[in-house]
Amino acid sequence: MKKRIYWHLLGLLAMVGVITSCKSGLSPLTENYIKAEPQPLELVAGKVPVTIHATFPANWFNKKASLTVIPVLRYEGGEAWGTSYNFQGEKVAGNGQVVPQKTGGNVVLKSEFDYTPEMQSSQLYLTFKAKVGNKTVELPDVKIGDGVLATAALLDITSETPAIAPDNFQRIIKEAHDANIMFLIQQAELRSSELNKGEIIDWKDIVASANAANNQNVDIEISSYASPDGGYELNEKLAEKREANTEKYLAKEMQKSNIDLPINARYTAQDWEGFKALVEKSNIQDKDLILRVLSMYSDSEQREREIKNISAVYSTLTDEVLPQLRRSRLTANIEIIGKSDEEISSLAATNPRALTVEELLYAGQLASTPDAKETIYKKVMELFPRDARGYNNVGVVEYMKGNISSAEAYFNRANEVAKLPQTNLNLGYIALSKGETDKAQQFFGNAAGVPELDNAMAYLAVMNGNYSQAAQAFSNTVSNNAAVAQILSKDYNKAESTLNAVSVPNATTYYLKAIVGARTNNLNNVVTNLKQSVSMNPNMAAQALKDVEFAKYITNSQFLNAVLR
Repeated sequence: MKKRIYWHLLGLLAMVGVITSCKSGLSPLTENYIKAEPQPLELVAGKVPVTIHATFPANWFNKKASLTVIPVLRYEGGEAWGTSYNFQGEKVAGNGQVVPQKTGGNVVLKSEFDYTPEMQSSQLYLTFKAKVGNKTVELPDVKIGDGVLATAALLDITSETPAIAPDNFQRIIKEAHDANIMFLIQQAELRSSELNKGEIIDWKDIVASANAANNQNVDIEISSYASPDGGYELNEKLAEKREANTEKYLAKEMQKSNIDLPINARYTAQDWEGFKALVEKSNIQDKDLILRVLSMYSDSEQREREIKNISAVYSTLTDEVLPQLRRSRLTANIEIIGKSDEEISSLAATNPRALTVEELLYAGQLASTPDAKETIYKKVMELFPRDARGYNNVGVVEYMKGNISSAEAYFNRANEVAKLPQTNLNLGYIALSKGETDKAQQFFGNAAGVPELDNAMAYLAVMNGNYSQAAQAFSNTVSNNAAVAQILSKDYNKAESTLNAVSVPNATTYYLKAIVGARTNNLNNVVTNLKQSVSMNPNMAAQALKDVEFAKYITNSQFLNAVLR
């Protein structure tokens, strides 16, 4: 009996509330008058934006009424309030938007909420604070939405590849050592003053040393020239004779030293290229005019004639440029062969001090496990503390292990030593892991030329809500993150192709395949891939049950069997 009286009183109170609000001219609004977009809400750039279209019916808004409307997103453990909007009747003095009583009005309310994972299972309400004159009017909240689509949150910053600062190790280092034997004008005889000068003696010592070294290969070239004055036929014979005399001399010198090396000899009748190079480097008056003659005429005789016509400079050419072209150039091409991979790896483990910094960094690349790599890179830090690459590369290993805070410390230390573009990219990834997109953009701006930058910018584009741009930037990448961008840009065929090509798929890979199945209405793909995802990571079951992507399957027995195992 008491319960019946209690519920009767509650009913009377409710009726009184409705009658009071009706008398005030502010009856409860229903969801028929309110539409929220998008449906469902969606995570974009760390926010959940919403646009609400509301209609105040004709004769609803009391001329003396004031109304504050606030959207609120409620979820387990909390709620988030949006932007408040103020409206008022025609007889209210204030700053709110006036709504005519006779005609009513349509209004647009925009808000955004800072995203938290709990918002996936949430409800969007429109709340009201109303007064008519000084009297408060209670209006019930209106539910206008369910859930937040949070597929963008499946991006995984730790799966992106940070940038190793590269070594400059070269297995074969090529060097070229030159020496010149000079000749007098229109002569091809070798002079003892030329053959005994320091330049030639040093060159022969270099050849002998390279020939004796076990890790060096050497070959010899002779290039003989005549200056371009004096006519082609004369100069051809002259250059040929200079080449023959030089080769004969050098062969005899090699024989004396028991050096058995082939000699490759050639000659150039008129050294116009050498002439041009010397003129360009000179301070000769009218050198631009001389260079213009060379570009205008290809015929040797015409070139020589035109240059001789520039009488003011020809004597200077005769004294300063042409003598340098009467020569035989000796070239020793030396290949220095470095340590083998096996030697470098062995020394890195047993005697790292025997390696150069480039060899030690290269050894880090050769190492087969993260721990082995980290040990070597820490040795770089110890032996070469002023080289930022060691710190950066230890940070990369820590990052790949998932130790983000430790990686950040190493990246910051590297940045203190030197501003490497690779470290800037890696610090950008650290910033992204904290949601600091503006800071990440600054770091990426200082990472030009780093191969990993394209993917970094693609990831940033997803976080900023630029899905088409991100999908384009990820177009040549096979990864879960690339597939997320493609799903968000609604390119489901590309996303499926990307996910099928992932070399080592994980639980997220199959979960994303299930999302593609849901968006393309393929129940079999949803079920098959969710089963695989949950088998690899049981936590995916709870994720799927609250994920709006699968809302239409929430009562489907096949779906439930896939996740409730």
